Amino acid sequence: MKENSPKKVLIADDEPNILLSLDFLMKKNGYQVYIARDGAEAQEIIQKHIPDAVILDVMMPHMDGYELCQYLKEQERFKAIKIIFLTAKSQKQDVEKGLALGADSYITKPFSTKMLLQEVERLLAL
Repeated sequence: MKENSPKKVLIADDEPNILLSLDFLMKKNGYQVYIARDGAEAQEIIQKHIPDAVILDVMMPHMDGYELCQYLKEQERFKAIKIIFLTAKSQKQDVEKGLALGADSYITKPFSTKMLLQEVERLLAL
């Protein structure tokens, strides 16, 4: 991969306002962005485009974020994808479950876009 090709980020969330604001934020910062409104759509996009990072809501129709995270971590070709949960599920057991399934980061809503962007940059620099 050429150094100057943009990193690919998939944003999977069923909340249109979050999709819009994160799409804008990530594109403004030089990322190639894919959008999914549910877990099944996210899975299809991942299979086609293999993003560098996935920003993933837990509560989505068709396949929730936990299921998608587990699927990605079980597939050899997707293991390198960085997974950031971005969710309203903020209970200790929710966070522990997300991290136990292999997520690289867990951010609860409401969230700071600046903090989210820094986390994406940190994970993609590893």
